[in-house]
Amino acid sequence: MAPAPRPTLAVVVANGITGDSRVQKTALAAAHAGWEVTLVGRAGGKKPEHSWLGPVRVVRLPVGNRMERLVNARRSRGGPRARLTQWGIRDRAALDQIRDAHRVWVREQTTRIGYLGASPLTAPLRIWVRARRAAHRLRVRAYRWEQRRKAPRTSGDWRRDHPTLLDLDLAFGPFIEELAPDVIHANDITTIHTAARAAARLRARGSRCAWLYDAHEYIAGIAWDRPALRSALPAVEREYIHRADAVVTVSADLARLLHRDHRLPEVPAVVRNTPVRAAVGGFAGRVCVRAACGLAPDVPLMVYAGWIAPDRGLATVVEALTELPGHHLALVAGRRSAGLTALRVRAEELGVRHRVHVLPYVPPHQVPDYLSGADLGLIPFHRLPNTENSLPTKAGEYLHARLPIVTSDTRATAAFVLDRGVGEVFTAEDPASFAAAVRRADAHREALRARISDALLTELSWEHETGTLLTLYTRISGRTPGAPLPRPSWDTEERRAAVPHRPTALSAPGTDAGAGVPAEAPPGAPDAPERDWRPLGPTRVRLGLAPANYAGQLAAFAAAVTRRHTDVSAEVVKHRTAPEKHDYPADVYIDGAALRNLDVQLELVHRTVRRYTHLLADAFRPVFGPLNGVSVEGDLAALAHAGIKVALLAHGSEVRDPARHRARIPHSLFRDAPDGYENSLTAQSVRNRRIAAEAGLPVFVTTPDLLLDLPMAVWAPLVVDTAAWACDRPVMERPRPLVVHAPSARWSKGTDRVLPLLDSLHERRIIDFRLLEGVPRARVAELVRSADLVIDQFAIGTYGTFACEGMAAGRPVIAHMDEETVAVCGVRPPIVDATPDTLGTVLERLLDDRAAAARIGTECAAFARAHHDGTATAAALAPFLAP
Repeated sequence: MAPAPRPTLAVVVANGITGDSRVQKTALAAAHAGWEVTLVGRAGGKKPEHSWLGPVRVVRLPVGNRMERLVNARRSRGGPRARLTQWGIRDRAALDQIRDAHRVWVREQTTRIGYLGASPLTAPLRIWVRARRAAHRLRVRAYRWEQRRKAPRTSGDWRRDHPTLLDLDLAFGPFIEELAPDVIHANDITTIHTAARAAARLRARGSRCAWLYDAHEYIAGIAWDRPALRSALPAVEREYIHRADAVVTVSADLARLLHRDHRLPEVPAVVRNTPVRAAVGGFAGRVCVRAACGLAPDVPLMVYAGWIAPDRGLATVVEALTELPGHHLALVAGRRSAGLTALRVRAEELGVRHRVHVLPYVPPHQVPDYLSGADLGLIPFHRLPNTENSLPTKAGEYLHARLPIVTSDTRATAAFVLDRGVGEVFTAEDPASFAAAVRRADAHREALRARISDALLTELSWEHETGTLLTLYTRISGRTPGAPLPRPSWDTEERRAAVPHRPTALSAPGTDAGAGVPAEAPPGAPDAPERDWRPLGPTRVRLGLAPANYAGQLAAFAAAVTRRHTDVSAEVVKHRTAPEKHDYPADVYIDGAALRNLDVQLELVHRTVRRYTHLLADAFRPVFGPLNGVSVEGDLAALAHAGIKVALLAHGSEVRDPARHRARIPHSLFRDAPDGYENSLTAQSVRNRRIAAEAGLPVFVTTPDLLLDLPMAVWAPLVVDTAAWACDRPVMERPRPLVVHAPSARWSKGTDRVLPLLDSLHERRIIDFRLLEGVPRARVAELVRSADLVIDQFAIGTYGTFACEGMAAGRPVIAHMDEETVAVCGVRPPIVDATPDTLGTVLERLLDDRAAAARIGTECAAFARAHHDGTATAAALAPFLAP
């Protein structure tokens, strides 16, 4: 006999679901208890999104704005009076246009009056100008009067004041009705109307559907910043709350307020948003907030987790840091916001910015373990009706992390903390009071922590709260859930629907990062770039190389080092921050869009601190994405705390001093740089040179001219596969020699300064010139091996990767070589020196003495084998990798 179908539940929320711990835990708890659950939220794009959250089906639906536009258009048109007063003026921009047109007309007419002088025509013209001026002023005043009347007024009808709710209903309602669930769980005020309408329509067609309203906040107590919201949201709650089969909320105080304000037949049930106790401890030992901040165990660390806004009271905390000189503050923020920016600015003004750390969110089931590295949890809220009446979610999270709480004197939270003896209370918005409370908490921290008992944590657990919710589902629907799931999981990591393997933002070529097992490429798929270094494994040195991999140099370094050091394994990580011309080899590729995701940033932290013993950080770019700022400097503390030995690697303009370069190189690339580029590079290079000087870390440079900018650095020469580039094709035997030039950017190599000469020689059939722009890399390699002459650059004063490849192929290379660079590195390459002014003479000499040119090609090949096959580079890095 087939088992009876499980009852169905739709959990509905108007946000994107990710990070909303209450709705995620609600859905998972019901699924564990035997309900068939669909979690419905809002899509970020224009298409529906489908995934699975464990046993829960997740559907995100796109929400349009047609009703909002329609209502706003009607409002802007107004009635007959508005059409008269706003005659021909659509908006402020149209008003400004009309005013300028009027001024142009007045200037034209008054000029004519001046020309006419004492003519009898001037009098009527003056009258006409005055009349037009008066009419214009009247028109502008009428427009402004109507705008003042419209702006602050609300209708009291939520459909007109906040039509976005109608768009939400159009997006969610039909889907819920097609789903026909036994119960609809409407989360927060923005879904109350959709749940009520969907349930009523399902009942009208004979389906039994119950629904409950989950009031996350006291709507009447929120200081909404828009009058329309102050009108609309309480109105929609008043209209529909009585139609719910049950009401639940997050605290007993809020339940009493809802019962009183709406005269409900019964007091709403209370389901606090508390942590899942079964998940606590499952992520202990992974990166916590202290490790992410890079702080030693004895440094006092306070943590605040949650949304950042002025009424959250964090400005009070930042002000108080001046009275707590040894304390650091970790802000666990879901995303950047105006409130966070203001806090950072204020911290900078107070001189405490270095003690304020901004960290990303983690999935809800990992939060207590993540926070456990701190010493105190903060709830510094201002005293507002909404904060006075409920214990915030973060209180339970702090306690499950075994953190004593320092809270402002908001009524519900302060009473809880004092009654249970698990923290200290201060006067809201008073920095001195906050600092005193922190000092008291520090002095009695162990006693406060001892009162965080197992009984208290059981009471503040989602397992304890969820019983009320599940009982309500059965009561209002009359449906009994099926058999509970045998192995419930609280993991909130989603997997995409209808996709066998879920790739993550961190993906390796030829592997499925979600499954962690090799994945075969589909037939006909292009091969991933070849990796010829020893992959990360159980060696003495586990070397990470990240994140730029310019011209594939990190990959080449990894191959060179692991080939010559048997106790080293390596992993190359490439951050793709812009469309790539060539996909150089790497173990892990991360797209630029993914780097902005805080979850990806945290995953980078996890990978790095758990896997590497050494890290070569190139281009001074941040290893963890923008988690700790725009340079590697912000990541150094966390890397040091994890015991990772770090070296810095520079390639070029990220450390090159533009002013000094201009003075040294006649045709410096900075003379041809795009507008604003030199100023940007100057600021960047000053910062990076400071980091190199102050960090106390080994510093390496790939091109010798950078030794002039970083005198503490060691030259680790560029690496090319000399064997792969080598060829035995003769040089300079063609009547018309093949000359190639491949600029990555014309201005950076002085291309436009020499292109007229090269084009002229080509048109006169003296040389066969090829400008290799937008050419596939394999074709570039083929042409270099076939060339008679390789032209590199005239704007830098040294030679780069393209020159090394040309030398390895045994081709004579032409470039401008700065004498200071040659002197500082102590090696003179057999490159033919030329400037844009002397290139014609140099080419003429090489064409006249082809045997000498061929000998230069032979010398170039020998130089590449001696300095650029990786041997010299591995030797340069050896002290850094030594025990």
